[in-house]
Amino acid sequence: MKRYRIRRLSGALLALTTAGGLLLTGCGAGDSGDASRADRAEKADGFPAPAPPAPDSGEVSGEQHEDGTDREFAPEPDYLSTFALDVDTASYGYARRTLAEGARPHPSTIRPEEFVNSFRQDYERPDGNGFSVTVDGARTSAEDWSLVRVGLATRPAEDEGERPPAALTFVLDVSGSMSEPGRLDLAKESLAVMTDRLRDDDSVALVTFSDEAETVLPMTRLGGNRGRIHGAVSGLEVQQSTNLGAGVETGYATAVEGLREGATNRVVLVSDALANTGDTDADTILERIDGARREHGVTLFGVGVGSEYGDELMERLADRGDGHTTYVSTAEEAREVFCEELPRHVDLTARDAKAQVAFDPQTVSRFRLIGYENREVADEDFRDDRVDGGEVGPGHTVTALYAVRTRPGADGHLATATVRWLDPATRAPHEESGRVETTALDDSVRGASARFQVTVVAAYFADALRREDTRHTPLPGAPGMRELAEHADELARRTEDEEVRQLATAIDQAQGITY
Repeated sequence: MKRYRIRRLSGALLALTTAGGLLLTGCGAGDSGDASRADRAEKADGFPAPAPPAPDSGEVSGEQHEDGTDREFAPEPDYLSTFALDVDTASYGYARRTLAEGARPHPSTIRPEEFVNSFRQDYERPDGNGFSVTVDGARTSAEDWSLVRVGLATRPAEDEGERPPAALTFVLDVSGSMSEPGRLDLAKESLAVMTDRLRDDDSVALVTFSDEAETVLPMTRLGGNRGRIHGAVSGLEVQQSTNLGAGVETGYATAVEGLREGATNRVVLVSDALANTGDTDADTILERIDGARREHGVTLFGVGVGSEYGDELMERLADRGDGHTTYVSTAEEAREVFCEELPRHVDLTARDAKAQVAFDPQTVSRFRLIGYENREVADEDFRDDRVDGGEVGPGHTVTALYAVRTRPGADGHLATATVRWLDPATRAPHEESGRVETTALDDSVRGASARFQVTVVAAYFADALRREDTRHTPLPGAPGMRELAEHADELARRTEDEEVRQLATAIDQAQGITY
């Protein structure tokens, strides 16, 4: 995925007609004195600057979309937040393993959105492709600060027999570092189980890499060939160095050679992502992935393993490959990923999905998106379908949590969230919106729904873990680690959810560990 930073809007608002409707956006940096002063007033804490006095009309600009609904966009200086959707969870999985081993994860590996998106949500789901949009929130203990949750959900995952066939190219790291228990052995066991779970009309190929890359098995239909596939998997052995570049190049070449029309063609990279030989330049490796993505539509699913793990490289590979990442450290997690999640990830319900949240300057003085720093998209590119977004499949939810400071005594419309995506088959654009009023905010986080509270606890936990990085200041209303652990334990009992219990355990482990 290409990176796009949010650019602060300034100058006169223009009405730009697009295929999806009318988008109000700013242009001409430096044209507006008020906007320039707001830019210079931005605080070092990462929150957008307070707005200049609101327009006398007291209304937010609204434009009529072709489906008859209103699309509301906030005026200057910048009350828009735009980002590409993300369903990665690797950061949270790796943090849990690191804490279980008695160490704190490095702040650079903490991505709050991946903590938040690791938990089941209670959003209403749409009937067809695309998304439902849920917006809710609760006030925090910090004066005038609330947490606002934007929830996006796709339709439920279909029965296994209803999805399109899969053409999966597994690119498996067999370098020396994969000899550690819980790496290659875990991958082999998982692939063997998955081979028995996939359908007869699915296909798999197998590429390995150490010093060099080798296609162990070309694209092969499962029907009548399971024994051959099992033999290829069981014969895998650890070798030497990690030539990740060669593995990626050969993997994509194998995927393109075995490309199947009408199937979901995907590369599944299983590695600790610790490249140490051959082409180790991330940008060069990424360029190879980008070409296969654009020309052939091959997507990437990255599965990270190992106590030492190249988190940043794996994430960048998945981003550029229109895919996502997860992390496994136990046989149970691996079975869930390969036997449950992967079949769901085969299908796509949305391509290049982006979200834009418009905050109302009459009620909001400043806001902060928690996480998604490397998913930011320029506001004016929201409806530019040439700009990459995220790929999302059925059964997924995407959650974005905002810290929002409301104006004292403000009442009324707070924010409108819009998600835009392309149909996977026709690439036709679609949009869906949801909005929230100040009166809909719960009086406190503890008074909100259990799933909202789990979201908040996960975000606060990620925030605490990366606090050693001085660029990050505490979120409004952030509790101490002990209080956070007690809250998580209470939620685990209330929800009877094993994943929430694991979160409570991780927070408890973090209490006694220092850098």
